[in-house]
Amino acid sequence: MDEYLQANRNLWDEWTTEHEQSPFYDVPAFKAGKDRLRSIELEELGDVRGKRLLHLQCHFGMDTLAWARRGAIATGVDFSERSIALARSLSQELNIPADFICSDVENLPAVLFGEFDIVFTSYGVLHWLRDLKQWAEIIAHFLAPGGIFYIVEDHPFMRILGAGSETELKLANPYFFPGPDKIENVPSYATGGQGDMHTFYIWNHTLGEVINVLIGAGLRIEFLHEFPYAARAKFDGMKKGEDNWWRLTRQDGLIPFLFSLQARKTKQ
Repeated sequence: MDEYLQANRNLWDEWTTEHEQSPFYDVPAFKAGKDRLRSIELEELGDVRGKRLLHLQCHFGMDTLAWARRGAIATGVDFSERSIALARSLSQELNIPADFICSDVENLPAVLFGEFDIVFTSYGVLHWLRDLKQWAEIIAHFLAPGGIFYIVEDHPFMRILGAGSETELKLANPYFFPGPDKIENVPSYATGGQGDMHTFYIWNHTLGEVINVLIGAGLRIEFLHEFPYAARAKFDGMKKGEDNWWRLTRQDGLIPFLFSLQARKTKQ
């Protein structure tokens, strides 16, 4: 295991402990029945009852379990042993059937077998992956013929921006950045700036790269949607609307914060 993967795995082990107690994840509300899934993925994926769903980079499994609550035959995957242990504990405590596998995406074919109708991943996953070509090939490997890959994720364009003021954003970072980018002394996104400081590594990927690796793996792109709002406050001055999406106060509607994409494995 190289230094990048080891550092990031240690990070997510530590974050799991923090996130279990964080209001951002609100585990007590989830246990009481609150849905973790958001309107974009619910509308675009639709009815998942009886479908075999593989959730990549599932963290401690609340979204995996949310899909299982909606009738999916769900399997969650994450490389953090602490995350997977907590996911299994929640599954047992709440009596929600789901399988959880501890593995990084690159090694998943060695420990998981079978085909899935849906491969799903969401919100803040891509920049933890260094090799998108291999990622796309593994997605194709696990999809049954006719199955779909679905992702809803932070828009890569957003990462070039920085806070110019409380209400205005400015150009701050390159769009083309191969990485790894070493991030030092940063708290978790889910703790409101509180908690321990951490060091980790990320890789930024362009929207074109995401599309092209999926096409290269033999998948057919069915749609690409872009959205001018975020799943959480990415910059100071963003406000949460009644629909639970976060928007800029002065530049609302001008900048893409999220994208969703669906691709299908053609039947042989």
